[in-house]
Amino acid sequence: MTASGFSAVLLAMALYGVLHSVLASHTVKRLLAHRLGEAWVQRYYRLLFSLLGGLTLLPVLGLMVLLPDSILYRLNWPWLGLSLAAQGLGVWIVWRGLRATGAMAFLGLPQALGQMPALPSRLVTEDVYALMRHPLYTGSLLALWFMPLMTWNLLAFNLAATAYFIIGARLEEAKLRAEFGTAYVDYARRTPMFIPRPGALVRALCRCSGWRWLS
Repeated sequence: MTASGFSAVLLAMALYGVLHSVLASHTVKRLLAHRLGEAWVQRYYRLLFSLLGGLTLLPVLGLMVLLPDSILYRLNWPWLGLSLAAQGLGVWIVWRGLRATGAMAFLGLPQALGQMPALPSRLVTEDVYALMRHPLYTGSLLALWFMPLMTWNLLAFNLAATAYFIIGARLEEAKLRAEFGTAYVDYARRTPMFIPRPGALVRALCRCSGWRWLS
């Protein structure tokens, strides 16, 4: 390995993952509810979590750019076209996942602005969530690992991000099982975590003939 910031980026992203997981925990939410009140948590927690997640990721991205780096590979045609297609699929999966759950609500904006009252959580099992339990992670991994240009620093980021997604998915599912009980257990039994079953994917494409999923 030539001079690069591989170790520093790997460590920084690992620390980001730990921080992000702690902020997402029920323990932190209960602490904030005790200090600031349940109504405050219901209204502002999601937005605060999103802002802190974005702001604390900036130093990691800065390290990737500023630290020494070197190229591992650069794809040319036709592999370049295939990688861009895979990344496009990843972006589409993320978009569909956010669309199914509500992108603005995912960020916490309507709640903070008082445009969305606190409602009981709903288990989303339709759209891409009928094919995989964590489409946001699946789409993000496609976008990350099919980069047409790979460097040591980007590889470190991708490895740490992949570990974070896997661990984060496990922690998230523990919370979902506690919240939804047997409904989530049944959903998890019939729906893969990250990679859709080929048969389910074919059936979904047949049901969505006419490009209705693009609407």
